[in-house]
Amino acid sequence: MVDVILATLAGLVMAPIAFFVAVTLWCVHRKVLFRQFRPGLHGKPFVLYKFSTMNDKRDDRGELLADGQRITPIGQVIRSLSIDELPQLWNVIRGDMSLVGPRPLLMEYLPRYSPEQSRRHDVKPGITGWAQVNGRNSLSWEEKFALDLWYVEHACLALDLRILCVTIPRAIRRIGIASEGRATADRFMGGKCDLE
Repeated sequence: MVDVILATLAGLVMAPIAFFVAVTLWCVHRKVLFRQFRPGLHGKPFVLYKFSTMNDKRDDRGELLADGQRITPIGQVIRSLSIDELPQLWNVIRGDMSLVGPRPLLMEYLPRYSPEQSRRHDVKPGITGWAQVNGRNSLSWEEKFALDLWYVEHACLALDLRILCVTIPRAIRRIGIASEGRATADRFMGGKCDLE
């Protein structure tokens, strides 16, 4: 209930910005939303929504170019301000996500997790989370998973409120938006992480 109320209020407050971004994206490259299946609670798939920040350019073999080559100029601005995440407020209202929790990663990662890493799906994924306010994409996968699992073990309303309060100033300061020298985070290829 707290998630739904806060997500609805945030959606109303951010509606003018979201409308402006949607119109701009449509005018620039005729694509507003990015939709992709992501694992939710207990790994159950749901459709995640984000503002589109990349084009669909492909190489001679018909394969998509690297993320860094497909991010549009307006997409770079939207990502740097974390505005691309705004449509996920709808995911929260629908019950697919929580405001706070481990970030929903790719479906293809599921078989690559160790049993310990899979515990990140014991709670709903979130728009922001403990890993996001402690380094975000500047962290290694091992560090992210360790922080995610710490959150799973200590989740409570007080911690969620603390994370939400820290998220806004960190987003404004654009801390940890991407890995050093990369437009997006490296892909997770599997492997156990040391959680001790």
